[in-house]
Amino acid sequence: MSITDISRTGSPRWADTDEPWLTFPKVTLHDHLDGSLQPETLVELAASSGVALPYEDPEDMASWLRGEITEPRVNHWDEKFGLTTSVMQTEDNIARVAREWVLDAAADGVVYGETRWAPEKHIIGGLPLRVAVEAVEAGLRQGEADVAAAGGHIRARQLLCGMRSSTLSFEIARLAASVYGELETVAGYDIAGPEDGFPIRHHLDATTLLDRAGVPYTIHTGERDGAHSVWETVHLAHAVRLGHGVRVIEDVTLNGRPLNVRTAVKAVAQARAEGEAILGLGRTARWVIDRRVPLEVCVSSNSKGGVLDGIENHPVDLLRELGFTLTLNPDNRLMSKTSLTREFSRIEQHFGWGLPEFTMAALAGVEATFLSGPEKRALAAEFETDIAAFAAGSRVAS
Repeated sequence: MSITDISRTGSPRWADTDEPWLTFPKVTLHDHLDGSLQPETLVELAASSGVALPYEDPEDMASWLRGEITEPRVNHWDEKFGLTTSVMQTEDNIARVAREWVLDAAADGVVYGETRWAPEKHIIGGLPLRVAVEAVEAGLRQGEADVAAAGGHIRARQLLCGMRSSTLSFEIARLAASVYGELETVAGYDIAGPEDGFPIRHHLDATTLLDRAGVPYTIHTGERDGAHSVWETVHLAHAVRLGHGVRVIEDVTLNGRPLNVRTAVKAVAQARAEGEAILGLGRTARWVIDRRVPLEVCVSSNSKGGVLDGIENHPVDLLRELGFTLTLNPDNRLMSKTSLTREFSRIEQHFGWGLPEFTMAALAGVEATFLSGPEKRALAAEFETDIAAFAAGSRVAS
């Protein structure tokens, strides 16, 4: 039995089984649990939980979540996540979703993965916060065991999210600190949610607690707000990684003028065609590069209009050229109809990346994991061996 046989659809759900990058070993660091449900699971759990969905057909439901079907309309994107979290209010349901995430990630070529979720969104029915965390752990463990039984290998971890728009970020940070080192799957913490209007400086009590407790954390930043948000994240909150982070490109100048994330790629290309394209780094951009603060880049998710329009306009290759440390991630597999394999294929198509660039991103991902130093070194050695084997038998350009 192969890994792709142990899930409902021959996972990964949103990648073709003949895509050349499917078996390339991968790390996923920015991968939301509540944004990656299998559509059939969402419909089944909604029916058993008494949750009303706008569509009963799984594919129609998935299309509505992605915005391909526009009715019924919602006032804010988070309302759609409210539906996915509404079916994840019991231990069994949470564990099932976590297990299925592991199966999908393993079939996607993921060797090490961190999935993130916000415990405060899963206690509507009275489930204690810690019990919810333990349910995710149980699901991740079962997924690992199922993958191993099928002849594969994956290490799955979870990040506990506080929310920028909530007053509970400190409580969730305290929860993370209390279970970190006790529950093996708990790798760290994240602050997620709407960025613009909810500055990270309002959550410094949470990051200070984590610093003192020795718990690593990442923060969503540089997505829906610009370079100043990144400045706050690195200089006030001292995040170890930057969730998305792509708008740090707005702290880069072209011929003395700041770039805009929506037009940066075209502006630089045009300036180069005209013969003069001098790129300058601002202090925040320089800090992030020099200290190798990893960006958790989510190309497809960022290219759907909220940050910029069209993958061809994403600055991922420009960021690579400038020396930023990049990791590649799917963000929300269901909402963005993607997988890491599909992200690789799209980046190859639009920016010409090949084995050298994807290897660099993979090894950057290994170094950016919230593992210990010895674990990172062992994982890096494993990746180097697996990538060499992939290169020897692959159909991709080297």
